[in-house]
Amino acid sequence: MSGPDVTTAVAGRPRESILMTAGPSPQTLEELRRLLGRGDDRRTETGIPRLAMVRGRVPEHELAAVYKPMINLILQGSKTMSVGDRTLRYDPATYFVMSVDLPAIGTIHAAEDGAPYLAVALTLEPARIAALLADIPPMPTPPRQEGFSVAAVTPELLDAWARLLRLMQRPEDIPALAPAYEREILYRVLSGPMGAMMRDIATPDTMLHRIHQAIQWLRAHYAEPVSIEALAGRAAMSVSAFHRHFKSVTSLSPLQFQKQLRLLQARTLLLTGAGTATSVAFDVGYESATQFSREYARLFGLPPGRDAAQALARIRNAPHQS
Repeated sequence: MSGPDVTTAVAGRPRESILMTAGPSPQTLEELRRLLGRGDDRRTETGIPRLAMVRGRVPEHELAAVYKPMINLILQGSKTMSVGDRTLRYDPATYFVMSVDLPAIGTIHAAEDGAPYLAVALTLEPARIAALLADIPPMPTPPRQEGFSVAAVTPELLDAWARLLRLMQRPEDIPALAPAYEREILYRVLSGPMGAMMRDIATPDTMLHRIHQAIQWLRAHYAEPVSIEALAGRAAMSVSAFHRHFKSVTSLSPLQFQKQLRLLQARTLLLTGAGTATSVAFDVGYESATQFSREYARLFGLPPGRDAAQALARIRNAPHQS
C-alpha cells in the first residue's frame, strides 16, 4: 500500500510503524462505502447511539485530541495514529481499538485513486462489554498490556458492521435492533486478537482497568501538580510497577501523558480565543511560558501563536469541514 511513510507522517518525529493488510469482502466493503458516502465532508453522528462517521478531510487540529475508547473501522483511504512513541497505520483491511482515553495525533489519507477518506467509529462503554461478558463463556485470550492496537478485519466482523450501518436507512428500527448489532460487533472483537484488551477494560481490578482509573484522574486534574506516588496508590501499585504498566498501556510516562493533555487543551483554548499564549500556558498548569512554548512547538511543529494562526486560517479557507 502506498502513501506517506508513517515514520515521518507526524511532524517528522520517528515512530514505530505497524501496517497490517488482509482481504475483507469487496462486496460488503462497497456496500458500507455507499451507506456512508452520502454525507458531508465532516464528522457526523449517524443517529445510531455511540456511532459516528467521518467522510473526507478533517482539520488537522481536530485529529490531535484526547480520543475516547473506541473501535474504528476504515472503509476507504487510511489513517495514521501516533500515541507516544508508537505509530499505527490502518486501512480497510484492518480495524483499530483504543481501550483507554489517550492523547493522540492522527493523520488521514485519501485512497490511492483519490476517493475521500471514509471511516466509522463505535464508542466503547465498559458496562456494555461487561454485560456481554456475563452472557458468554470465558474466552482463552492471551494477556495484552497496550491500550491500543490494530488487527485484521474478518468477514464476520465486517458483516456485523454492515447490519448496524444498514439501520441508517431504517431509523425506525434503530431502538429495537441497534443494541443487538452493536453487541455482535463487541462479541466479534472480543473473540479476536484484541479480546483481552476489551475484556480488561470491563473487568474490575485488572491492571488495564486500574490504569484507566489513573488516566481519568489525570484528565480531570491535568492542570494540577501530579504526584506519581499518589497516582500509584490510586492504582494499588508500587511506583515502579505503576510507571511500567502505565507506559505499556499508553506508550507515555504519566508525566508525558499529563504534558500532552495540557498541550492539547492549550491548543483548544488558543483556537477559541480564550487567551494569549502566555495566559493559556498558566491556565493549563505551566509555570514557565518559555517552557510551554518550547514543548508546544516540539509537539505541534510551530510556536503557539503561529500554530493557532495557521490552524484558524485553514479553518476559514476550508468550508464544509469540521
